Amino acid sequence: MTREEKNQEIETLTGVLKDTNILYVADIAGLNAQQTSAFRRLCFKNGVKINVVKNTLLRKAMERSEKNFEGLFDTLKGNTSIMVSETSNVPAKLIKEFRKKAERPMLKGAYVDESIYVGDNELETLVNLKSKEELIGDVIALLQSPAKNVISALQSGKNTLGGLLKTLEERAA
Repeated sequence: MTREEKNQEIETLTGVLKDTNILYVADIAGLNAQQTSAFRRLCFKNGVKINVVKNTLLRKAMERSEKNFEGLFDTLKGNTSIMVSETSNVPAKLIKEFRKKAERPMLKGAYVDESIYVGDNELETLVNLKSKEELIGDVIALLQSPAKNVISALQSGKNTLGGLLKTLEERAA
């Protein structure tokens, strides 16, 4: 690879890092060609972009980035693939799901909304992270709950009041 090609690759990686808040660094070495293709298809189907990168070029791109990727520098050894997604927990779920059939991919680290997660032991934590949409749904459900309770109480109350008035009316007659 010439110096110009390396610089072009660093610029491309810097652009990718600038445009994302969710980056997973994984090791997919050890997967055979069929497993690699299956994992790539799974990623594509779920909107996750996956690329194999050179560690030194990725590190230089991270250093040039405005974001702080310093915690991931130690993970840049051996075979490295980056996974980029719009949803924070999707790559972790894909890795966990695929590991039911194979030993790899292994999570090296992740950058999720300015938080750094290092090591394969963080996979379960990342799987359990709620996406932005899930959090918004939870907040809406919490906000709707008191209103639903009030409406329900008023509706059941009208039946109770109506029955009570009818009973009192019948007694009086």
